[in-house]
Amino acid sequence: MLDAKQIVVIVFIVTLMGVLLARPIKGLVDGEKETTTASSNSTESMYNLKNVSDIAKQSINSSLAQDIAEIEDKVEEATGEEKISLLQELANKWDDVAKDAPQGFIYTEMAKITPKFDYWLKAGDSYRAAYTNLQDTVMATALNQLAIQSYEKSLELDANSLSAKTGLGAALVTGSNNPMSGIALLQEVVKTEPKNIEANRTLGLFSLQSQQYDKAIERFKTVVEMQPDAESYFYLATGYEKIGLKTEAITAFQKSKEMAADPTLSQYIDRQIEALSK
Repeated sequence: MLDAKQIVVIVFIVTLMGVLLARPIKGLVDGEKETTTASSNSTESMYNLKNVSDIAKQSINSSLAQDIAEIEDKVEEATGEEKISLLQELANKWDDVAKDAPQGFIYTEMAKITPKFDYWLKAGDSYRAAYTNLQDTVMATALNQLAIQSYEKSLELDANSLSAKTGLGAALVTGSNNPMSGIALLQEVVKTEPKNIEANRTLGLFSLQSQQYDKAIERFKTVVEMQPDAESYFYLATGYEKIGLKTEAITAFQKSKEMAADPTLSQYIDRQIEALSK
């Protein structure tokens, strides 16, 4: 189990940075509790394109919401390829305003009409992006399960897809009773593609939570080499700090501060650096 300091660090990062993998962290912190998984039927009855769209419209410009509503009306009347085309237009509109949950349901609908690997993969990616930053834990759990289902469908169509394996692995770590099955998938991905960013990031987070700091450091070193960002440098710094490499931790914290947009985070990093400098 994590100590109090580790949990504070994780919660802090989730709150301030909207961490991409925040929900996997939370799930792993609570590792002793079984994850409650929503069944397919209950998920579909609770959430669908209409109610998720209605929720999303509340936070966008009214004119854009009206444009989306008009396309939705056309979708209701369309069939076949015309419906696919309109659904893609609708997905693009939601993408323009960075709303992922409706896109997940849209691509699922497209995949049901025309079963294609790309549609199922995009559905999974959209659901995963949506639940990652979601504060509503009930909805997040439902979207997590939909992501798992979508990635499984995509792998039925392309069993060798590293993108689908990575997505499924991350989603299983977050929302299944057997997160190790997700870890195994992610390890399979990095064996094939050692510098895969998403797989390394998720495995790095898992290593931090299981106090395998050396492994976490190696994972995040790979991530920042390929795609440096404030979040990954923060986790890299945390790994260094935990094994007593103060100089390396300070350097990584400074990199995180340089890339961070949140002044509160910068103040927190300053305090960490000050403590490490003593």
